[in-house]
Amino acid sequence: MGLLLASWTMGLILALLALGVYVSFRVLRFSDITVDGSLTLGGAVSVVLLTAQVSPLLATPVAVLAGMLAGMVTGILHTKFKINQLLSGILVMTALYSINLRVMGKSNVALQGAPSLVGYVRNWTASLAGDADARTRLGSWEVAVADLLVLAGVLIFVAVIGVGLFAFFRTDLGTALRATGDNDQMCRALGVDVDRMMIAGLALANGLAALAGSLMAQQQGFADVQMGIGMVVWGLASVIMGEALVGGQHHLGLALVGAVMGSLLFRLLQALVLRAGLNPNDMKLITAVFLFAALVAPALLAGLKSRQTGAKHA
Repeated sequence: MGLLLASWTMGLILALLALGVYVSFRVLRFSDITVDGSLTLGGAVSVVLLTAQVSPLLATPVAVLAGMLAGMVTGILHTKFKINQLLSGILVMTALYSINLRVMGKSNVALQGAPSLVGYVRNWTASLAGDADARTRLGSWEVAVADLLVLAGVLIFVAVIGVGLFAFFRTDLGTALRATGDNDQMCRALGVDVDRMMIAGLALANGLAALAGSLMAQQQGFADVQMGIGMVVWGLASVIMGEALVGGQHHLGLALVGAVMGSLLFRLLQALVLRAGLNPNDMKLITAVFLFAALVAPALLAGLKSRQTGAKHA
C-alpha cells in the first residue's frame, strides 16, 4: 500500500507537468520541449533556496517564476527571432542543462533536512499524533499518516490548480490564448497580439512544469540535473491517455481532468511494472512503449468499431 500511495502522490505532482504540456501542445499547438529543462530548473531553484533556509512558501513560487522565464525565452526566440518551434525549445532546453548545473553547483543536491512542504506535513503529523511516523489502518492495509496527509494535500493543490486553469481559460485573456492556438491569423485580424499570447502561454506551461519539478524535489528529497530528461514524453503520454479515458479532447474541463487522470494511471502502470521486477534502467523504454500504445490505440479501436458497424449493416 505504501508503494501505491507514493505512486499516486508522484502521479499527482507530475499531473502539474501534464497540465503544462496540455497548455503548450493542445491549447497553443506549440511543440515545446523546454519543459524537460524547466522541470529540472524548478527542482534546482527550490532545493538551493531550501538548503539556504529559505521558506518553502517563498522558494516554491520563485521556482515557478524561473520556469516561466524559461518559457518566455522560448516564446521570444520563436516569435521575435522567427526560429522554428522545436528548435526554440531545443535551444532553451540545452542552455538550461548548464544553467541548472550552475544553480546547483553540482549534478545532485539533497535537502539534508532543510525545511520543505513535505516536511511541514510530517511536522504537523507529529504535532497531531505525537509521532511523525504514526500509522493508521486504511481498509486491510496499514499506512503512514504522514503519507496520507501528503497525498491529500497534493490532491487538493492539484485540484485548485486545475480549477484555476479552467477559470482562466474562460476569461477574455484565456479565450484569446486559446484562439491563438486555434487560428492565429484570425486573431491577428481581430487585433490580438498573437506574439504576446504565445509568450504568455509558454510562460504558463513552463511555470507549471517548474512547479511540478519543485514539488517533485521536495517529495523525493533531492534535485538532480537529469531529473527532467524525457519528461515531455511523460506529459504527452498523460494528456493522450487522459483524452482516451474521458474522450474530452474538445471539452476544456474534461481535457484538464483527463490530463490528471492520465498522469495518475501512467504512474501507476510504471509502479506495477517495477513491482513486477523489471529493471529500472528500462523505464524510459517502457514510457515510450506506453506512449506508442496511447497514440495508436484510439485509431485501432475506431477502426475496429467501424468494421463492426459495417459488418452489422451488411
